[in-house]
Amino acid sequence: MKNKLKIIFIGTPDFAVPALQALLNDADFEISAIITQEDKLIGRQQTLTSTPVKIEALKNGIKVMQPAKIKNLKNEITTLRPDFIIVVAYGQIIPQDILDIPKYGCINVHASLLPRWRGAAVIQAPILAGDTETGVTIMKMDKSLDTGPIIAQMKVNVLKNETAETLHDELAKLGAQMLPETLKAFAQGKMELKTQDKNQVTYARELKKEDGRINWSKPAIEIERMARAYTPWPGTFGQLQITLPTGRQENDKLQIIKILEVENATLPLNKFKIGEIFLDNKKMAIQCGAGALVVKKLQLEGGKPLSAEDFLRGHADFVGTILK
Repeated sequence: MKNKLKIIFIGTPDFAVPALQALLNDADFEISAIITQEDKLIGRQQTLTSTPVKIEALKNGIKVMQPAKIKNLKNEITTLRPDFIIVVAYGQIIPQDILDIPKYGCINVHASLLPRWRGAAVIQAPILAGDTETGVTIMKMDKSLDTGPIIAQMKVNVLKNETAETLHDELAKLGAQMLPETLKAFAQGKMELKTQDKNQVTYARELKKEDGRINWSKPAIEIERMARAYTPWPGTFGQLQITLPTGRQENDKLQIIKILEVENATLPLNKFKIGEIFLDNKKMAIQCGAGALVVKKLQLEGGKPLSAEDFLRGHADFVGTILK
């Protein structure tokens, strides 16, 4: 292009980094500033940690702003006179008076095929729902969440063994591939905006740790999807009733078992109690409300992650017990 397009990049997590790198590596763009969330205390040691986007920005010598509320940066953003503001997984709602600043608008890279899966946990949602495809949408933002007109979309297949971790990486890469050329074409008036079909809207709410608790009365296929969708976070877990030796003060307690990996093919068996651990051809399985789940990897509370085979060598007595 004759003149570089001036960019303010707004984003926070790992998902946003490939898109930032794609713009940094394209000579047609000039990134004048980066806005990201504030540093946070992370882990047991409560280490003050920068966001992945901030770390990438500092590597490239770009100005970083970390407001508690982005609305407080209106004057700074106006002074920079951006052609585009690019938003990728930022974590704050951007007010209309900031959306109106850039010449060509605020552009969002969203990890679903809008209008399907607006909201927060949009990478996990298609796995949970059993969708066969998802993708990336590049849209022009408006004042509401994920409602703006669509500029471009690309699809990917959701594989039978797909986890949120693998899909996250694939969609981040796809968004980065799409972004530079989409922005150039949009600035040149070559892209038509497409209004989202309100009749096709679905929502993906924000996930909580407790969402990982398995309800064994659900069909095995739903729990299998849940195990993949919640990898690596929040993870999936059941609870086992552990009877402590007599003479101690504690009564029976529940011990958490994390289900780390399962087989994609569920078993059409319904002859055990719901939640019961049993063996099928020497494989560890758990009876669900409809069908059974074959477990490949798990972790007992306070223990190490183990393959099901290794786990059973040390816990053969777990066969026949009931998970809650």
